[in-house]
Amino acid sequence: MRPEQKKSPSDRKPIPVTRPFLPPLAEFIPYLERIWESRWVTNGGPQHQELERALCRYLNVPFISLFNNGTNALLTALQALDLPEGSEVVTTPFSFVATAHAIKWNRLTPVFSDVEPTHGNLDPATIEAAITPRTRAILPVHVYGNPCDTAAIADIAERHDLKVLYDAAHLFGVTRPARPPLRDGDLSVLSFHATKVFGTFEGGAIVCSSEAMKKRIDSLKNFGFTGETTVAEVGMNGKMNEVQAAFGLLALTHIDEALARRRAVAERYTAALAGIPGIGIVRPSVGVTPAWPYFPITVEAAHLGKSRDDLFEEFKRHDILPRRYFYPLISSFAPYRDLPSAAPEKLPVAARFAEQVLCLPIFPDITGEEIERTITVIKAT
Repeated sequence: MRPEQKKSPSDRKPIPVTRPFLPPLAEFIPYLERIWESRWVTNGGPQHQELERALCRYLNVPFISLFNNGTNALLTALQALDLPEGSEVVTTPFSFVATAHAIKWNRLTPVFSDVEPTHGNLDPATIEAAITPRTRAILPVHVYGNPCDTAAIADIAERHDLKVLYDAAHLFGVTRPARPPLRDGDLSVLSFHATKVFGTFEGGAIVCSSEAMKKRIDSLKNFGFTGETTVAEVGMNGKMNEVQAAFGLLALTHIDEALARRRAVAERYTAALAGIPGIGIVRPSVGVTPAWPYFPITVEAAHLGKSRDDLFEEFKRHDILPRRYFYPLISSFAPYRDLPSAAPEKLPVAARFAEQVLCLPIFPDITGEEIERTITVIKAT
C-alpha cells in the first residue's frame, strides 16, 4: 500500500480561461424527450426552427441561419458574397486562425492590415492603405466583443465598392444605443462553440438582412439543394442538428443571468487590477454594454518587471490557465507568412498586442476563490 500523500497547492483544480455554461441537466431532459418523440433529429427540425426565431428576437436581427459550427458559417458566408476567385480580402492578423482559413478555403487571398491600439480591431486607416484593384471585400473581427468602427468601415466599403463580412464570433450579447452591431456589413458570423458566451456545444450562425440571402445561405449549407431534386450550386453540409438547437434554446433561457455574472466578474477584476503598473485592461468601447467573452489584460514588462510570457508561466505554476489570445499572429503561420502583407514591420500594433495580451479566467460559474487566486498572482509579481 502506498503511503498517503498530503495535498499540495498543485492538487487544486486548475482554473481554465473559460468553462462551458451548462444549465441543470433536469432542464435539458424535456427538450430531448421532444426530439425522441418527434424522431426529427436534424435537417431543420422544430427545435432548429424555434431557435432561429428566438435568436432573431433576442439579437434584434431580421434573419439568421444556424450552422453546425462557426467555421462552416464563415466559409459559407464568404461563398454567399460571390467574390471572384483570386480576389483579395482585407482582414486582420489578430484573430483565431479560422478567420484567414475561411478566406483561403474560398480560393481568395487574405491581405493583412494592422489593428488600432485600443481594442485590437482593424484600423480603418490601414484598411484603406491595403486596398488594391483586386480587393473585393473586408473581413474585420469584433475582437473580444468590442465592436469595430463600423461607420468608418462602411464608408470605406462604399467608396471602393467592397463587400463587408464581420467575424462576430465574440459579439453575442453585446449591445449599443444605436444600430445593433450585428446589423452592420453585408453579413455577420457568430460562433456558438462551447467556449463562447452563448453555446450549442458546437455551432454558429450567419446574420443577414434579406429573405433572399437567408434562402441562399440555407441552400448553401444543405449541399446547394433548392428543391427535392434540384442542386443549384456547390454547397456543404453545415446544418445544425436538433440536439444542438435544443441545448441552444435552453441556454437562451439562462443567457441574461450568465451575462450578468460575467459582468460582475469583470467588475471585480477591473477594480482589483486598476492602477497596477504594467497591467492594462482592454476596456469596452464607450457606450457599449459588453458581454465579456474574455477578460483581456496587457502586460508591459518595463513597468511590471515581468513579461507577459513570464506572467503566463507564473499562472501555470499556480494551476491557473489563462490564454494568450491571440498569439502568435495568423500572419506568422506557415500558410500565410510568405504573403507580402504578412511582413512583421507592416503590422507593428498587432505584433505588440500579440506579445502583451493575456486573457484571464472568466465564466459564469467561476467562484470567488478562483477570482481571488487569479488576482493574487498578478499582485504578487
